[in-house]
Amino acid sequence: MPAHFRLTPLSLGLCTLLAAGFACAAGTTLPTTSIRAQAESDPDDPRVREVSTATRTSTPARYVPQAIDTVKTANLRDYGTNDLGSALSGIPNVSSGADTRFDSVRIRGFDASNDFYLDGVRDDSQYVRDLHNIERIEVLKGPAAVLYGRGSQGGIINRVSKLPEAGRRSSIEVQGGSQDLRSLYADLSADPTDNISLRLNLGNEDKNSFRDGVSGNRKLFAPSMSWQLSPDLNWLVQYEYSRYDRTPDRGITSLNGRPANVGRGTAYGDKRDYIDDKTQSLRSKLTYELSDNWQLRHTLGVFKLDSDFDNTYQVGYDAKTAKVQRQRWQQDLKTRNIFNNTELEGRFDTFGLEHRLLTGLEIGSQRRDPKLYNAAPTGPGSQPVPGLDLYNPNPYQSHTGRMQVSSDNHTEVESRALYVQDQLRLDDQWQVLAGLRYDRFEVETTNQLRNLKDSRDSHSVSPRLGVVWTPLEHHSFYASWSKSFAPVGGGLIGITPNANGNGNDLSPELTRQKEIGIKSDWFDERFSTTLAVYELELYNRRTSDPLDRNIVLLTGLQRSRGIELTGSGKIVGNWYLRGGIGLQDAIVVKDNNGFEGKRINDVAKRNASLFVTWKPELGWYAETGLTLVGDRFADNANTVVLPGYGRWDALAGYRHKDWDVRAALNNIANRDYYSSATSASQIQPGDPRSLVVTGTYSF
Repeated sequence: MPAHFRLTPLSLGLCTLLAAGFACAAGTTLPTTSIRAQAESDPDDPRVREVSTATRTSTPARYVPQAIDTVKTANLRDYGTNDLGSALSGIPNVSSGADTRFDSVRIRGFDASNDFYLDGVRDDSQYVRDLHNIERIEVLKGPAAVLYGRGSQGGIINRVSKLPEAGRRSSIEVQGGSQDLRSLYADLSADPTDNISLRLNLGNEDKNSFRDGVSGNRKLFAPSMSWQLSPDLNWLVQYEYSRYDRTPDRGITSLNGRPANVGRGTAYGDKRDYIDDKTQSLRSKLTYELSDNWQLRHTLGVFKLDSDFDNTYQVGYDAKTAKVQRQRWQQDLKTRNIFNNTELEGRFDTFGLEHRLLTGLEIGSQRRDPKLYNAAPTGPGSQPVPGLDLYNPNPYQSHTGRMQVSSDNHTEVESRALYVQDQLRLDDQWQVLAGLRYDRFEVETTNQLRNLKDSRDSHSVSPRLGVVWTPLEHHSFYASWSKSFAPVGGGLIGITPNANGNGNDLSPELTRQKEIGIKSDWFDERFSTTLAVYELELYNRRTSDPLDRNIVLLTGLQRSRGIELTGSGKIVGNWYLRGGIGLQDAIVVKDNNGFEGKRINDVAKRNASLFVTWKPELGWYAETGLTLVGDRFADNANTVVLPGYGRWDALAGYRHKDWDVRAALNNIANRDYYSSATSASQIQPGDPRSLVVTGTYSF
């Protein structure tokens, strides 16, 4: 059990129940009506045939009138991947903007840093997520406010966790490799009665880095239970404790419009720097089968984050002093999210038309308490943060001066929403998806340093309309239109009490998307493709008045136009393929601050990936793949270019009955590249060549 795991009455009861269940496991099976993981006829098939993120119902991906990409984490873990940025690398028109503190992703050129979900429950806190308890990642592209509310300008990312499954085997996984990677994880299952199925994921990972002085430790404890209380009622309970204690790394700075030509491992932090994220998540889902055609669901999600850091990082290079300038910040951050969601789903016919109706009520309550400290610029004990040599930084050259409280805020958010969606089947060829959601969003922030308080109340209606036409059995054409909103204080939740100007009084930013495409199955439905063309616009974009910077105008416009092609499945025999290519033009169209015509930072005009796998049922198997990313800009002003790159990875393995051993080689050509950037002064170098060896025993 993790050292800092806190026992609450709820978690204690759950752990006791799980322990008792594993102790009396008898290998029985659950009734077919129980909630269980999606059955796969071929476990090596990279596809997920039915998805839930796009419609909140289990729907064949081919009949969703919107592009959605799915990544199975089993295809990632063999390469040592355990972060979202790397996991989504190569997905068409998706890019990582992550820094050392928290996950950040851009979808179709738009920031999705606050559009993360876990099993459909909002998960918008600032931390780095663990993927060991995740079955797959679903990326819904384009606005999704009709089902998920505020944000989702470019899309959402929903992590689908591993569920209890009757009759499932347990496994133990050991991994080691370059940069002193060493991990041990267990995925345990048990069926103590005919009506209860249990699953427990837990483990530990230690890893250093090719970056000087950077290392990290992860811990995971994630029990879950599926209990068939009656033939019509199922209760799914999932708990997860995760801790990630690591050295922060803000990468390298730029010089003369390019990343500085310094050694790959050059870092500008301080020997005492750290980030420690501790998260707890509890989800309860009750599913009641009212009849053969109607189902009632209630989901409760509770999430807590306790994050502390001390971080000294670079903010630029001063040519006059020939030093990399730095700042030092400390933060104590606590967040708490509670979401209640009640849904009714049912099928019925009217005038020969088949309806699949979904109605929902969502109530949310969020709290955020960040307390920030920075190096005191003046007064007793003040001392500047020492700069470092660009090429030979000294990590022991520390700031020893006084730290002062920079801000201490308390934010409360209350949200309420009603939504309705109809998946309407007109005949054998035509289907219509229509939805509407009403949101009310209330935010209140208290500045505890100055004893100031301010609040705002926003509301919005979000529509979606899509049409699917299937003139041929294996090919579906679709068109869709959707819209979302981003209210003041709804991103990184909070507002500035008594702020100068009108920033707190603005209407929400709005996003709209038009998309057409075709989804097809080939080779006797063994292989699936999606071709999508879209235009995505953020209007009512906030931009400063050039005559008075305290005044914010809703006159800006950001646009992304693109085309995407993805494909995955079995080609022939034991050969599998997965990959895709994306082309996009994401720019600022209207702006008052000199950014018109500028490309969105950290967004490439083109990216692609292609992985080919040969995998018989038993014996030797192998895989190789390429990930390609075009050039990007590190900053909004487009002054620093990140060169495009290609990365070649491969693995080989052998499996026989209960054993599976494989070795993966990342970045085989040992290419220098840059994976992401949060500014011109914080550019993340990509990993060099590395070896990861994994062994799994199932029982």
